[in-house]
Amino acid sequence: MSKILLIEDEVALQKTLGESLKSRKHEVQSALDGEAGLRLAKSGKPDLILLDLILPKKHGLDVLKELRKDDETSNIPVIILTNLENVGEVESAIELGATTYLVKANYSLNEVIEKVEEALKKSAQSD
Repeated sequence: MSKILLIEDEVALQKTLGESLKSRKHEVQSALDGEAGLRLAKSGKPDLILLDLILPKKHGLDVLKELRKDDETSNIPVIILTNLENVGEVESAIELGATTYLVKANYSLNEVIEKVEEALKKSAQSD
């Protein structure tokens, strides 16, 4: 069982995605804004973070920057899950160390879950 942190301000998506991950035996923590997400990442030590970019209180890229600066969170795989398709945003996220960049509109719920499972497997192999 893996611990997954879902930082997403869209309540319906957070609930649906969280339930799908729990049905696959993952432990899920959720945050509705960037600041709360950062606190949970530092205190909860998740195995993977699903991160939206457009968030209240702290932008997702700023959250990612802070995660990468902190020794305790720098190696946690982060999957960006957002509606932003801007090439600059994608490049910035990858440069900051995002594992994968998914545009919500282009992926079904099952495809997102598959990407999460793949990232968790890769992370476990590199430990």
